Amino acid sequence: MDLISEVIRTLRVGSAAARLIRQTDRRGVRFPPFSGSGFHIIRRGTCWLVTEHGEPVRLGPGDVVLVSAGIAHGLCAAPRVLADLPEMVLGPFPPEPGPADFEFLCGAYHLDHGPSPRHPRALPDLVALSPAYERAPRLRTLIDLLAADVAADAAATGPGTGATLPALLDLVLAEVLRQWYDEQDASGRPRADDPGIAAALRAIHENPERAWTVAQLSSAATMPRTAFTRRFTTVVGVPPMRYLTTWRLGRAARMLRESDAPLAAIAHQVGYTSEFAFSAAFRREYGTAPGGFRRTPVLLAAR
Repeated sequence: MDLISEVIRTLRVGSAAARLIRQTDRRGVRFPPFSGSGFHIIRRGTCWLVTEHGEPVRLGPGDVVLVSAGIAHGLCAAPRVLADLPEMVLGPFPPEPGPADFEFLCGAYHLDHGPSPRHPRALPDLVALSPAYERAPRLRTLIDLLAADVAADAAATGPGTGATLPALLDLVLAEVLRQWYDEQDASGRPRADDPGIAAALRAIHENPERAWTVAQLSSAATMPRTAFTRRFTTVVGVPPMRYLTTWRLGRAARMLRESDAPLAAIAHQVGYTSEFAFSAAFRREYGTAPGGFRRTPVLLAAR
């Protein structure tokens, strides 16, 4: 299974957003929990990454913070209690003018409805990374392109304006995820390339319309049913049938965003025998009916 591709496909359901933040007084900022995933890239100065329970992590220019599950966190000049930091005010606000002691670039996909996307447990909720730019120079190029795009006039309406931001977010995320994945060691963390689990995930992803059972998925993984269920839950974070439901509905959400296919056709393509059953499951997952989800505009809240 290609973890990186699947993560990015899942994120595309949300609204792309990016922002350049400059601070001169180093007061720091707190990011509350949100439904979605994103990253921060330190462009100038040093800071500390703080969370509710973990130890502070020192960051410098070029370091990246990957936030895969939208958990609360903060960036500040010196280690502080997360709750004491001023909360980040979201919106299309320009960065503070003039030189700054501290500058970082934020990019995220915000989900308008429903929970944060589920990724295999091999991907932590929050990770700090010091990319090897000498081995991956294109990451620096992509970051510079994203920074230039964010710094452009928010009112720009030229050709391709709506496409550039999500495309750049995809590319930056892909490069960051590759670096993180390549640097994983034999620490015992379950990996998403576990051969048996990868085979079961591939079966689900390629054929979500099939009436899968745990027995069929364990057969695809060439594992006994009980051992498969236990291993799948350890690696992915949820039992097989729960993951199947989440994947089906996530694929349906993407289809609702990207096509005008009838609801009955989408329901069939993601494994539901009726539009009614599909609509009920979608509402439970996303908190809104499929038609309402489709009508909700995807806002590019960047600049």
